[in-house]
Amino acid sequence: MGEKSVQKRKYILDTAKKVFVEKGYKSVTMKDIVEACNISRGGLYLYFDSTEQILLEILQMEAEETDDVFTQNITEEDTAADILTLFLKEQKKELLQKNNLTVAIYEYFFGQQAADKNNMLRRQFEAGVKVIEKLIEAGIASGEFYCENPKGAASNIMYVLEGMKINAQTFGVTEKMVDEQLLYIMEGLIID
Repeated sequence: MGEKSVQKRKYILDTAKKVFVEKGYKSVTMKDIVEACNISRGGLYLYFDSTEQILLEILQMEAEETDDVFTQNITEEDTAADILTLFLKEQKKELLQKNNLTVAIYEYFFGQQAADKNNMLRRQFEAGVKVIEKLIEAGIASGEFYCENPKGAASNIMYVLEGMKINAQTFGVTEKMVDEQLLYIMEGLIID
């Protein structure tokens, strides 16, 4: 794929993301994306076959960008507590962001088979649990954290974050509400 094609593909994904943020997933059509991008129908189908393919590529792109931002902000001097705090701060940004893909993501995945092990949402959740579990274990080893069940604590943290994502979209969350939950998480781990 040439540079111009790569740029066009990125433009379509960036523009389609705005459409998904505005309309969710279920009501978005390829026509909506064609109109938003101001391209021909054939021009869109040259790159993508369906709204599902576009959404999944947007989610993959966002996951890679988030991983890059997160890993770029970690230094060798950072402790497990520092890294967990950074992770939670990134989650807080997402929770407080008004224009995000949460509604589209849940609409899409509610229509999928929940038991499917290839479900991207499930894989991301499980990857988050593993990362947090490893951070908790590193914090225990360094004497920063106390936790008898790192995997259970990591799962609990991810469930709290997912619950707050839903709350943010249904009845709203304030920065104070998010801070209280994140502080509760950290207080449950840190040794005084």
